[in-house]
Amino acid sequence: MTTIRKQSNRKPALWLALLAIFLPLLFAACAAPAAPAPAAGDAAAESAATPIDAAATEAGSPIKIGSKDFTEAILVAELYAQVLEQAGFTVERKFNLGATPIAQEALVKGDIDLYPEYTSTGLQEVLKDTERYADAAAILAAVRTGYEEQFQLTWLDASPFNNTNVFATTQAIAEQYGLKTYSDLAANAAELRLGGPAEFPDRVDTQGLDEAYGGFVPNFKEFKALGTGALRYDALKNGEVDVIVAFGTDGRIAGDNLVVLEDDKSFYPIYNIAPVVRMDTLAANSGIADALNAVAPLLTNEVMAGLNYQVDGPDKAEPGDVIRSFLEQNAPAQ
Repeated sequence: MTTIRKQSNRKPALWLALLAIFLPLLFAACAAPAAPAPAAGDAAAESAATPIDAAATEAGSPIKIGSKDFTEAILVAELYAQVLEQAGFTVERKFNLGATPIAQEALVKGDIDLYPEYTSTGLQEVLKDTERYADAAAILAAVRTGYEEQFQLTWLDASPFNNTNVFATTQAIAEQYGLKTYSDLAANAAELRLGGPAEFPDRVDTQGLDEAYGGFVPNFKEFKALGTGALRYDALKNGEVDVIVAFGTDGRIAGDNLVVLEDDKSFYPIYNIAPVVRMDTLAANSGIADALNAVAPLLTNEVMAGLNYQVDGPDKAEPGDVIRSFLEQNAPAQ
């Protein structure tokens, strides 16, 4: 009994000792001021409260540049990449993605941070806007507004060259069928084989072309899907097709001495190229806009056709080498 009594007499002393240790700590914690709530409009606080794709937006992360799957798109994307590298950015190239829907999806998802796109392609194929705008500036303003509102993407300055769709044929075919205009082409479509990108018949602008010139694509003797690269020109040269869907700045138009038909109803709009960029990427890397806007004016119709021909012509130069040489001779104004 004595032992039990002695053990029970120790308990009050033990509890008093523990209270003496922990009560001051408890009072200090209660007295500490609460962290202030983030102020409205505080960008740092808002980004901490709402996590976003750090790989796409964090300053210092590689800038992921994509491109569509033809020579000109790859060349312009390589131009953007080298210009950003010269400006001190780390760049990751993700070129040759495919057609517009694939590149657009990659941009929206954050798989890439930017890629070169054509203004009227963005307007018609992405925004589904078929309005006829007055000039290049109005088209650029419309796509910029639409992309910012719908996708949180924006467009930087556009280059002046106009890579509109054109129809090209050989001198011999043009003479045989009397082809000078799109109207001439439409009138002889039943006797001619047309080659072009696989998506061409289903594009929004092609549907309008059919309306403008009277059942244009469906009336051809045959349509062959030949992609957007050299295969179109090889097929025309080898007599596999009679007419091809070309792009106005393709280098092989002049290189192969082809005839470009006149859009006599002025159907096709202006297709300037510009970087389409994630807005969160720009917010974290403000120097991107200055660097790419500085290089935009360098790309004229003649310059772009020449760059394309260095890659698609007999020299078969690498896009990286072509752009490196171009920038050595044409440093953009800063």
